[in-house]
Amino acid sequence: MSRIRGKDTKPELVVRRALFALGYRYRIGHKLPGRPDLVFVHQRVAVFIDGCFWHRCPEHFRMPRSNREFWEAKISANCERDRRVDSELTELGWRVLRFWEHEVRREPDVVVGQIVMLLGGML
Repeated sequence: MSRIRGKDTKPELVVRRALFALGYRYRIGHKLPGRPDLVFVHQRVAVFIDGCFWHRCPEHFRMPRSNREFWEAKISANCERDRRVDSELTELGWRVLRFWEHEVRREPDVVVGQIVMLLGGML
């Protein structure tokens, strides 16, 4: 598991590069609850790009055959943390966007378009 990237994943980089090319500026590593992948401070928007395995994507998640109890507890805790973080950020006045990694891989333009639409409506 030490080889698993926690930040700067390929899907994150795809979205960041596309938004930057469109002229949008964001923060990474911002110290908000849950450490969002992208933060638009002035618009108070936090974006997460969730890995299909680590966040139990309904389309792609498959429970590993070995050590099932460990993985069930780990993945369940991740999902519960996601819900808690979403609530915390919402209570603090932030808009939260979550995308699955497969959405970014399949249709990055759609994901970027959804972010741009939200940001455009807040300018």
